[in-house]
Amino acid sequence: MTTVHGSSYRFIWFGLEMVSLFIHFTCLLPLLIGTPVTRAFMPRLNGATFLGPSNALSPVNVAHSRNRGIFCMRSNEMITVEGVSVVLLAGGVGKRMKADRPKQFIELLGKPVLLHSLEIFSTLPGVNRIVIVLDKSYRQEFSFLQEEDPRIVFADPGKERQDSVFNGFSQTLPDASVVCIHDSARPLVSQSAVLASLRDGSVHGAAVLGVPMKATVKESADGEFVLRTMNRSRLWEIQTPQVIKPDILSEAFALVTEKGLEVTDDVSMVEQVGRPVKLTMGEYTNIKLTTPEDIGVAEGFLRERAEGKL
Repeated sequence: MTTVHGSSYRFIWFGLEMVSLFIHFTCLLPLLIGTPVTRAFMPRLNGATFLGPSNALSPVNVAHSRNRGIFCMRSNEMITVEGVSVVLLAGGVGKRMKADRPKQFIELLGKPVLLHSLEIFSTLPGVNRIVIVLDKSYRQEFSFLQEEDPRIVFADPGKERQDSVFNGFSQTLPDASVVCIHDSARPLVSQSAVLASLRDGSVHGAAVLGVPMKATVKESADGEFVLRTMNRSRLWEIQTPQVIKPDILSEAFALVTEKGLEVTDDVSMVEQVGRPVKLTMGEYTNIKLTTPEDIGVAEGFLRERAEGKL
């Protein structure tokens, strides 16, 4: 039988005390020098703190570089997204809103919807051009935007969505790395979701925000009887922004024009030329303002976001 003497107990106790002191010192040191514990030991690059790689279903982790590019962490890879041209669509009429003005000019918490959407992109580093597709009759009201931000230019809306996108695309910078197309009627998209779509678009050539469909969807041939129930597990509700590399977008427009095709969203054109489109996980709060009820919902989301609840 082995006997542990008192001196051995004292030695073990002393060792445990040293370990405890080391742990306390390690945790207190960042506080003493003014650095939060959770960031004290994170790797740094160009003065930016990296939060680690993102998974496939979460927004991208991001840090801003000194040259105003965007560093994105994806699967332990660092991706730099610079030279982003944004096309902000604000030329719609919005008949279903039943308002005295187009929905992009309705105020949310005292600020027009268009300005809420513009703010999301104007504060992102790496954005070199913002094209607002806006009817000429409203430009005087928003002319101050160009005075405040030289990156902003205007383009005319077209007859169909794809025509408006083409007009906006024509005003983007020739050396743009990606074109980020967004509906101004979606003022609730978060910057983290935008950055995730920029990351995926820069890697795969085309990306679109979307969320898995929650509702059961049924198909009907005549609008009166159910034809079949769709497999919900394979259905996604598509949102914006939709991010496409300029050369792919040019190729897509050429094909759509040649064949006289009509598409309801931007990446549908990319699908027509046989290019892959990456699904980027979006957010269910990224609603499109369509009916009067949506205004109250959007203001509720904005209040919760301002209070840090969302």
